[in-house]
Amino acid sequence: MINTIVPLDEIRFEEKDPGELLESIRKRGIAIPVQVNKKDGYYECVDGHKRLTAAKMLAEEKESLRRIPVMLLNDYSKAGSGFWGNTQNRH
Repeated sequence: MINTIVPLDEIRFEEKDPGELLESIRKRGIAIPVQVNKKDGYYECVDGHKRLTAAKMLAEEKESLRRIPVMLLNDYSKAGSGFWGNTQNRH
C-alpha cells in the first residue's frame, strides 16, 4: 500500500450523506486517507465515500480539499523480490 495525494476529480465514488463529517472536515480537513484502487486514468474509492462527498461539497470554499490524501491498495510497484530483503537465494 502506498500513501499519496490525488486530485478529487480523479476519484470515482458514490456520494453519501456526510452527516457530522462535513463540519469536522471543514475545520480539520481529511485526517485519515481514503482507500482507493488505481484504475486506467482514475481512482476508484473502496472506503471513504462520506469523506469524499464532504470534500466535494467544501472544495469551492477550501482549495486544500481539491487534493485528497489516499491509500493506494493495489499499487505494488515498490514491492518485488527486494521487498523481502537480500535477493540472493541462500538455501
